[in-house]
Amino acid sequence: MKLEILTKNDNWTVQNKIISDIRDLINYKNLEPGEKLPSERKLSEKFGVSRGNVREAIQKLEFYGLLKSIPQSGTFVANIGVIAMNGMIEDILRLEKPEFKSLVETRILLELKTVKLAALRRTEDDLIKIENAMQAFEAKVLNGEDAVQEDLLFHLAIAKASGNSTMNTFMLIITPEIITNFEKYHVCDEDRSMRGIGEHKDIYEAIKEQNPQLAKEKMKLHFKLLYQYCYNIIEV
Repeated sequence: MKLEILTKNDNWTVQNKIISDIRDLINYKNLEPGEKLPSERKLSEKFGVSRGNVREAIQKLEFYGLLKSIPQSGTFVANIGVIAMNGMIEDILRLEKPEFKSLVETRILLELKTVKLAALRRTEDDLIKIENAMQAFEAKVLNGEDAVQEDLLFHLAIAKASGNSTMNTFMLIITPEIITNFEKYHVCDEDRSMRGIGEHKDIYEAIKEQNPQLAKEKMKLHFKLLYQYCYNIIEV
């Protein structure tokens, strides 16, 4: 099972170049709010990049409210002035690629809140999805396979159960970079993954019992070693 994610941060430079090119295209063609951009295929040909890279850049600009994609219709300039748009895009391009430590901090802060909300708001359908993700993680670990994506799918299922679409979106944004760095730093060793099975079950049971404080405590315990590991990292 693969993650369905909002944006992949595996090529920061290419993505920013496409965003810059889209801005220049809007300015060159004097596109007004509501006017349509060329198709992803045409943009990929014009910029000399893959359609996937174009899609990621468009999704990022859409997240910031600068573009609007309508299924079966295309991508349109949002209702924002040219000067404001150029200024916002400059700010986006100046954003630095987040380091692993800040991503982990953000993820922990988000998840301590989302797990409490999930315990309060979860539906029976949410429980099924969380349990399925939990079992997929356990199966991979017991089979000796890498289970980083299954682990994050479990947490994303909790975020969705929180009923807060903004928090869910933030999780979707930071997840790809976390996956990359988990693999880079080899955070999840075999022993850690085995402990994760039990910790996932404890979190799931707290959510099932609709006990937000217990859910938060179990999530804090789940992240304890990761947080300690993160702050002992020596980046090279």
